[in-house]
Amino acid sequence: MQPSRLPDEARPRIEERAAQPYLAIRRQVRTGVPAAVDGQFPALFAWLGERLIEPSGPPFIRTLAVDPSGEPLELELGLPVASEVDGDGAVRAGFLPAGRYLTLVHVGPYRSADRPDLGDARDALVRSAAEREIAYGRPSGRGRELACCVEHLRVGPEETGDHERWETEIAYLIVGE
Repeated sequence: MQPSRLPDEARPRIEERAAQPYLAIRRQVRTGVPAAVDGQFPALFAWLGERLIEPSGPPFIRTLAVDPSGEPLELELGLPVASEVDGDGAVRAGFLPAGRYLTLVHVGPYRSADRPDLGDARDALVRSAAEREIAYGRPSGRGRELACCVEHLRVGPEETGDHERWETEIAYLIVGE
């Protein structure tokens, strides 16, 4: 792994979280994350709008499994809701589990060749977990199954075109120390 390109203020920390109900669309990643994500959030927002359900927080991407190099294999594109709601069709209901999470907030672009980006933030979180001997998933035949790896898109392209102001919180559920 390369040395961190993240600013010093973007340090991982541990926090306790309550369970969070959500609604999501699950996608297999076959040709990259952008292709898997493209169009899914508008479809999810439309589904909630048709049922007069308001999200209770920012959208998120939950990574369920990664390949041996850490690239996502399976994702959920989700929206938190205030209380449990049944899904139907492509929209599934679930809960982000309660527990202790290793978290980090990244401010800046999703991808960049010359600036710290989400890949750098993920690498910093993985390094921090390894240094602290924190487990957040388990090996599988495909790579690694993640207990709960979620990226909350707190400020993004919908709010501002300035990618330097985009804010993404990454959180990994701790399953062992």
